[in-house]
Amino acid sequence: MKETERRDVFAACGADEAETAELLVYGSGAFDLAGVPVPLALPLADEPCVATWEAYADEARRDGAWPTLVRHLPRLRFPVRAGISESEDYRAATLRGVDATSLALASGLALRQPESITLDVHDTPAGRIAVIVAACRDDFVSLVQALIYRNEPREVPASMGAAMVSGSNNWERVAAHRAAWSRHTGSTGAAAWRAEFARLRARPEHYQDRFIVLQQGSYSAVSAAGMGLSEQRWQAQSLCIRREHECAHYFTLRVLGAMHGHLLDELLADYAGIVAAAGRYRADWFLRFLGLEDYPRYRRGGRLENYRGNPPLSDGAFRVLQTVAYRAAGAVEAFDERHAEARSAPAGRARMLLTLAALGLDALAAPDAVSRLEAAWHAHPVRWRDAPAV
Repeated sequence: MKETERRDVFAACGADEAETAELLVYGSGAFDLAGVPVPLALPLADEPCVATWEAYADEARRDGAWPTLVRHLPRLRFPVRAGISESEDYRAATLRGVDATSLALASGLALRQPESITLDVHDTPAGRIAVIVAACRDDFVSLVQALIYRNEPREVPASMGAAMVSGSNNWERVAAHRAAWSRHTGSTGAAAWRAEFARLRARPEHYQDRFIVLQQGSYSAVSAAGMGLSEQRWQAQSLCIRREHECAHYFTLRVLGAMHGHLLDELLADYAGIVAAAGRYRADWFLRFLGLEDYPRYRRGGRLENYRGNPPLSDGAFRVLQTVAYRAAGAVEAFDERHAEARSAPAGRARMLLTLAALGLDALAAPDAVSRLEAAWHAHPVRWRDAPAV
């Protein structure tokens, strides 16, 4: 959209000049689809780490997920303790690949329900990705502290129920590379390996892993009663939403090269989750997740507060953002209904994500948002494997 059009959208949502200026900056982090092939061929090939995680998932089915993960992830050998990430034992295991079994500080990560941990490899349009699920909130927090915060006791926000772990060194993959390199070259010398390892470090996808950690529990802290569902059904749907939400972030990261902490990203990711759980997009669900179920009244503590930006939007601009979210949700629901048949197939759902990503948040709140979405839909066809493009 032109800046004048964007200003008009924010003004129509109640923004004054100062608030419009804030929101123009806030809404500038849209996705760039200029480099996306037409049509886009999906699913993408798996990242190199997936084959390793598929083997871990096989082990988990045989031995249990938690013993398998402890066996292969050095950070799970250590407790959560202030300052542990700077200890020599910890650095040796995580940064140099030293076997943690003999290290004094490697007393293990304490979980309340380790037997409830699950590990699977999940299909997504962006390729498969490993997904770890913790049934217990405390266990999810411990996993995030270990795998993302390097076993430091950092606070995990109550609103956080999913995390993507990226850039985790996998020393087993390094060892496998060294063995293959040695067989191919016949070299076993330390100096030659140091040179090869320097080359390997320039290609982190060949020794670093990416995977998802999820928590079971009510999505966005919304109760089953608030959703009008039984507890059992809502817990199952919550896990589905949370998984597909995180996989949508994985899609934008691999296909569009970006993943932001922005309301547009959350609208797109919640779209994927809601459709997977409910069979169609429901604006009322999305608004309830944000704290806008009684729009224009906002429920304090709603998830929308997590997306005020940095620096945070002023209170006035935040109120305008609530109207933007409300109007955008309505437009997305109307557009989703138009393409119900296409959306029922994986290619159609992926095309929906591309279509939503093509528009900025302000364009989704514009009076002609549905026609703008229609134009983006036609501009970004998707081909699924050997099927015709849709």
